Amino acid sequence: MSESTAVEKADFWFDPLCPFAWITSRWMGEVEQVRSISVDWHVMSLAVLNEGRDLPADYQELMSKGWAPVRVIVAAQELHGPQHVKNLYDAMGTRIHDEGNKDFDAVIAESLEEVGLPAELAAFGSTDEYDTQLRASHQDGIDRVGDDVGTPVVAFNGTAFFGPVLTKIPRGEQAGRIFDGAVLMSEFPEFFELKRSRTGSPEFN
Repeated sequence: MSESTAVEKADFWFDPLCPFAWITSRWMGEVEQVRSISVDWHVMSLAVLNEGRDLPADYQELMSKGWAPVRVIVAAQELHGPQHVKNLYDAMGTRIHDEGNKDFDAVIAESLEEVGLPAELAAFGSTDEYDTQLRASHQDGIDRVGDDVGTPVVAFNGTAFFGPVLTKIPRGEQAGRIFDGAVLMSEFPEFFELKRSRTGSPEFN
């Protein structure tokens, strides 16, 4: 592993629906292989983020359906432990993004079975029983970066940013070098934004 950075801790906020969060999360998995770092995983919600906004009808429908996956993950966390947050995200994201399955009921059921959690947890997707915890996790991420963002939110040793937004998963040492650059920028308190127009679509392979 590289000794170019002393960073050991990252926090990652995601919504399983977001393809860019999925790519960034897979990048973080690559980083874990080449840098000495541990990642804590947290739910945020595009449905919460977009509450009260004037959205196109098709996106509004997606936001309505998007409550279920995050609610189930939070319920699993509350009832069975935080270790299931990343496990369920991996299982759901693989189905939604890599396999293109947009039947969220099926995604949830299959993902619960894959990680060995009770099928009954799927019922929490249609209730607000753990919405207080969901909103608190979401707000924790937003409070670190401000309202004018989406997913993912990533914090390096406590300094959080929206992004990085990637359209392809960096692998191996390239992933590590990109991580080193992000960490370097996070160490300068006056750095806030680096952006250009996106010209490509997400590639998950």
